[in-house]
Amino acid sequence: MEKEAAQEIQLQIIDQEDHAKTTNNPTDEKIKTPTGRRNRLLRVALYAVFVLAGQSIAILLGRLYFQEGGGSKWVATLVQVTGFPILIPYYFLNLSNTRILDKPIETEKSSLKWVIFVYVSLGLLVAGICFMYAVGIQKLPVSTVTLISASQLGFNAFFSYFLNSQKFTPFIINSLVLLTVSSVLLVFQPDSEKAAGISKEEYTVGFLCTMGGTAGTGLLLALQQVVFRKVIKGQTFKTIVDLSIYQAFFATVFATVGFFASGDWKGVNAEMEGYKLGKVSYVMTLVWTAIGWQIFDMGSIALIFEVSALFCNSISVVVFPMVPIIAIFVFHDKFGGIKIISLVLAIWGIVSYVYQHYLEDRKSKKEAEFTSEVPEVTASNGRG
Repeated sequence: MEKEAAQEIQLQIIDQEDHAKTTNNPTDEKIKTPTGRRNRLLRVALYAVFVLAGQSIAILLGRLYFQEGGGSKWVATLVQVTGFPILIPYYFLNLSNTRILDKPIETEKSSLKWVIFVYVSLGLLVAGICFMYAVGIQKLPVSTVTLISASQLGFNAFFSYFLNSQKFTPFIINSLVLLTVSSVLLVFQPDSEKAAGISKEEYTVGFLCTMGGTAGTGLLLALQQVVFRKVIKGQTFKTIVDLSIYQAFFATVFATVGFFASGDWKGVNAEMEGYKLGKVSYVMTLVWTAIGWQIFDMGSIALIFEVSALFCNSISVVVFPMVPIIAIFVFHDKFGGIKIISLVLAIWGIVSYVYQHYLEDRKSKKEAEFTSEVPEVTASNGRG
């Protein structure tokens, strides 16, 4: 579930800066025709489906793995990051060096050692986030995990305040309060709404790990913004894909080390034999979980390039209230009064958060338009 945003990949990297698209986008001229606009709309709809379906399927299959007899938290961690090779075909597109933002790219690049250190550090953080989410999915109902995960937006705003000079506007503060209350309410769920066979102690561990993974995701998004600004020093299609692939690669390395160091690899055959749905279903559950996360990544990258990071963020957060509803029918999750209140507060907080970034996006576009008009006025005065 780390992908929920890293996903998305680097949604906050662009949202809090200038969102104007560059005029050298190769699709600019094509989308001016009716056919071009229609085709672009179809592409955007397809990418949005990738984001929503990929993330939803991956989360639900992650829970299915544990519910039907899976027990390795490291296996559940690995499937969240090992599918990154699916993103490699992006390198063959003719968009590799296309700039995402209409702002100068710094020519002074960071040293290769420093860039590698950053990728390794982010990979370690991603592996830790995925492991904590795996623990949460193992011990909590899917609906509870996704409702808690909605607070990642609040954590991102909190960390961005210190790392990226994020302003605490009334809408952001409102979002922080609502998402915090939404998560805290879930502590008081009645035992009847908790996962079968899970004790209070295990529920507490699952809750704390999910909160830790959620906080880690918020920190990851804020750090990624710092990386693009201070280390990579350039926001192009290629650098976004680079960050997604390399951090997933190193996360896979760390998760693999954990998998073997913990001894979980010794029990894989027995786990496969005892899987309630059979061996084939065991393998397919893991394979499609990994594919689901990468479909989410592919859709996120495409939406960032095709529309904007703000739009991608708005689409991806729809999963938080959507998955709990799906879980009622798939896993028969109990959805009592506390969860309903938590869901309403989470939706309210998400809307408040997205609306604030919509206001910032609109403001940045107006400033960009004003800046582009200034030279014309100056030139006109000179001729007069």
